[in-house]
This record gives sequence, structure tokens and C-alpha cells, in this order.
Amino acid sequence: MNAIEILSLQPWVGRLGWTLVHFLWQGSSIAVLYLAIRRGIAGKASPNTRYLLACGVLVAMMAAPLVTWGLLGSSESSSYTAHRIGRLPPAAAATSIGATTVVTLPAAVRDTVFGARQALFLPWVVVLWLTGAAAFWVRLAGGWVMARRMRSTLVRQAPPEWQEVLRNLGLRIGLSRPVQLLVSAMAQAPMVVGWLRPVVLVPVGALGGLPAEQLEALLLHELAHIRRHDYLVNILQSAAEALLFYHPAVWWVSGHIRAERELCCDDVAVSASGDALTYARALVQLESCRPAHVGAAVAASGGSLPDRIARLLGQARPAVRSGVGPGVLALAVVLVAAAYSLFGQTGAKTAFQSVSIRRNTSGSHAVGVGVNSPLMLIIQFAYATHTSPFAGHTIPLPASQIVGGPPWINSEAWDIVTKSGPGNVTRDWPTWQALLADRFKLRLHREVRELPIYAMTAAASGFKLPAPPKDLGCVNFPAGTKPHPVPGKVDCGYVSGPGSSGSDVLTMRGRKIRMADLIGELALVLDRPISDRTGFPDEFNVDLHFLPDDALRGFGFGPAGFLPPRLPTDPTSPNIFEALEQQLGLKLSPGKGPVEVLVIDHVERPVEN
Repeated sequence: MNAIEILSLQPWVGRLGWTLVHFLWQGSSIAVLYLAIRRGIAGKASPNTRYLLACGVLVAMMAAPLVTWGLLGSSESSSYTAHRIGRLPPAAAATSIGATTVVTLPAAVRDTVFGARQALFLPWVVVLWLTGAAAFWVRLAGGWVMARRMRSTLVRQAPPEWQEVLRNLGLRIGLSRPVQLLVSAMAQAPMVVGWLRPVVLVPVGALGGLPAEQLEALLLHELAHIRRHDYLVNILQSAAEALLFYHPAVWWVSGHIRAERELCCDDVAVSASGDALTYARALVQLESCRPAHVGAAVAASGGSLPDRIARLLGQARPAVRSGVGPGVLALAVVLVAAAYSLFGQTGAKTAFQSVSIRRNTSGSHAVGVGVNSPLMLIIQFAYATHTSPFAGHTIPLPASQIVGGPPWINSEAWDIVTKSGPGNVTRDWPTWQALLADRFKLRLHREVRELPIYAMTAAASGFKLPAPPKDLGCVNFPAGTKPHPVPGKVDCGYVSGPGSSGSDVLTMRGRKIRMADLIGELALVLDRPISDRTGFPDEFNVDLHFLPDDALRGFGFGPAGFLPPRLPTDPTSPNIFEALEQQLGLKLSPGKGPVEVLVIDHVERPVEN
């Protein structure tokens, strides 16, 4: 079992994978709405209004995955979680009993129930997202470390008179909290570092190299960042980018936030200084010496300085140039389309043309799927664990691997007649799954639980598995039909039985079968998963004769079975375990191990028609 398969066993992987996939269309939808609103208020709204709008949109984008995660968790068996099973190896691949053994639903079940594409890609989606998010978090942590370093490395206190100027400027814009002014050899432009104890860093030479009125205007801009708590907002914004890095609309909206933030602080600086031209000239001085990006700092040089300067001077330039909306949304649409092609189509499930469901109160035993059948029996077939090459032969899922549900799913029987076309009674199991979800409101999810299992090994006497004759012909049955005797031919590829011909002895027969075929039938009648440890790769014939006992608890022997619950026994004849060892050279050893089960979360009696 490789790392992806192990990861896919974790219940949170499918839940997280679907959360990430659904955010592709959720984020795009939010971005489209944002673009429409933004264009509707273009030319009328202030930078602060546009800033609040963009922040609200980013919050909505962050909330969407959280809501999706919660919905998937509160309804584990919804149509979302019905697709969340990761790709796991078939049951025959389990090789030991104990903590490391995992007996899983075979691939046929997972592919029809949960979708092959989702099973293949969801664990990879989670792995790639974790890798990308970790890289962005490292980048964010590096920015925070750099900001802390700039606060304490190669800095000195500003002269007292400039510290007093900074305090007075703060009071002018309504900022009463203390702010320290430091001269930094690392800063290339005035910037704010810190939220609880903020400091303003100015480059070496700025205090004497810039006219006092220009430097004051720049300091007003930085103090506006502190008053607005932009340092904290910038960190939260960077965290959102790290978590939702894979969606281009997130970066587009986040770019708008950063650009509008600078315009808001520009307006505060101009309003407090009363001189837009002086402030614009101060910004020009910064254009030629832009600072290196420091992720956790906010600086007067942020955003697009040419656009900001043009706006201050009343020139007609775009207010924000942080990304081309239609282009970004087009890329988002491509991502949504790609996700839909991989995840949105869970496999064709043709609808039944007609369905009739009625309660059967005869009290007799079931005689087939949909004929006097308890719901549990129908679920066992609909979520079959093993199928032979013949479309009509299906080995149901052992009852022990279906847990939960009310008692009536075993005690009440139903007659169900389904047709997908004129005269066609179908046994298309994926479509039956859809019927159960629609009419019985059946909701399932997957879990791994510690349960009793058997390990099949070679007996001490060695294998006694006769090879089929080379000229043995097989009958191929059309889809929708059941195997039946054909003169001069044998039915190959599946194990029949156990059946009785009027005596106490039960018989299981198979021609040209493989070990997985035999194990599937044995697991069903014993109602216990079986781990194949024989390593036997060849085809063989089976003629197994045994007497029933209490070990036969599975399909055909319970209250929902086709055979009576108990048959007469002869203590001198072999039971199924002894017969396997004596007649086939196979041994079943009991133990415990993790087993993949289907858990019934919700089910209702159907409305009869």
C-alpha cells in the first residue's frame, strides 16, 4: 500500500478534497458578483468603500470552504461524501492480520459507488494543496521574521524632535496610541512594522534628505496604516492567500485590497497635510527606490505609485491596476471546467423508466433481489464486493461490512420491480444505488473499523486445487441474465452455492476460477472479510462439500436468507473449515484487523406505489 492509498484511508482526506474542489466554482461565483458590483459603483465609490467591499469579498471567499467543510461533516452521507472514498487496494491485496492489515471494499464497489476519477484524484488534490499551502506559509513566516529583524537590526532612535512631530501628527488624525519612530539602515522607504507595539521605520538620510513637509506627509500615510490596523489586516490577508493560493480570483481580490488600502492612506495624508502636490512629490522620491517586498510590513510605496501620483494630481488614470478582472475570471472558469471534468461526473447512472415498490407481508423467505427482499439484502447486492466475468452473477457485500440503520431494514421485506426500458428488468447496480438514495433516502459513508477477519493460507498438507482442463469451455452470458446450465458447456469464472440437493450436505462448485472468486463467496457465507495470504496465482476447479454449522452466518443463512436459518447437521461430517483443509488444502485462521465498512447514516421507508 503506497502513501497515497494510506492517506486515502483517512476520512478527512475526502472531506478536505471536496472542500478544495468546490471552492473552485464558489470562488469564481463570488468573484463574478464582486466584479459586477465593482463596475456598478465605478467612479462613484470612495477608495474606502471599495476597500471594504474587497475585504468583504475576501472574507466570503474564506468562509465558503469553512461552510463547505461543515456541511460535509454534518452530513457525512450526503451526495458529496458518497464520492469521497480514496483509491484503495482490493481485498485480496491484504497480506496480514493485525494492526497493519486493512480489508477494503474491492475496486468494483468503490468505482461504481464513489467514482473512479474522484477515488484517483482526491488524495492527490489534498497532497498538492498541503504542499502549496506549506510553501506559502513558509514564505509568510519568512516575511514575519524579516519584519521582526528590521525592527531590531541596524536601527537607532530618531531625534526627539522628530519623535514629537510623529506624536503630533498622530493626534492630528485621531491616533492616540504611542508609536515609536526608528531610523533603519535596512528600510528603503517609510514603513510600519508591528500591530500591538507598532514602529515606523524611515530610511537613513530621510530625516535630513527630504523636505520636512514631504517627510511629514509620508509619516501621516504610515500613521494612517496604524490607525486603520492595516498591519493586522495584511497578515490575515496573507494567510488567506496561503490557504487559497490555487484560485486566481483570490489573488485578484487581494491585489485590489492592497491597492485600495494605499489610496485610503493617501487620502488621510492629503486631508491632514492639506497639500496634495507636496505629498505627490514625496511619493515621486520613493518611485526610484522601491523597497524589497516584506510580507508582514506595510509601506508608503505599496500599490502602483504612478497611478497613485496621477490620482493625486487629478489625472485620468485607473484607480487600481492590480489585475485584469475578465482575464482572471476566465482562468478561474478554466479551473472550474477542469474540476468538473474530473469530479463533477460521478459515472453514468441511467434512471429507471419505471419503479414499483410495495411492502411484502407474506412472511416467507426472500427469493431474489427485489422479490420479497429486506432492504439489507438489496444494499448487499447494490454495493456488491465482487463480480465474476458474467454480468448476471454478483457476490453481495457481506452483511458484517454494512453497519447502522434501524431494525426494519432486516425484518421488513419489499417487492421492487424496475425497468429501464420496455420489458427490461434491470440489475444495473449503480442505478439501484440511485434508486435507494431516491426512494429509501439511503445515505452512506465509509469508515475503517477493527473487526474479526479470517486469513486464508495454505494448509500444512499443501494446496489441493485441481487445475481446469485446457479444453474447458466457458459460457458467456448476456448482460442482465443469470448463469444457467447449458448442454455440453460449463459455467466458468464464478463459485456457485452453497446449495443443497435435498440432503444435509451443502456444496460450493466453481470451474476455472481464481482465488479472489472463492474468497468472495466464502466471505459472504461466513459473513467475515478474508485476507488472501495464499499467493496462489493460477486458475483451479472447486468441488467443496460440507455440513452447515453456526459459522455460516452470512448470505442465505440468516432471517433474510434464501435458505432456512439452520439445517440438520451430522457431527461426523466436516464443517466448512475442515472441508477447506481436507478437500482444497486451504486454511482459515481467525483474527482481527481494520476493515472498510459502509455506515448507514440515514434511511427511510419508501412511499409505496
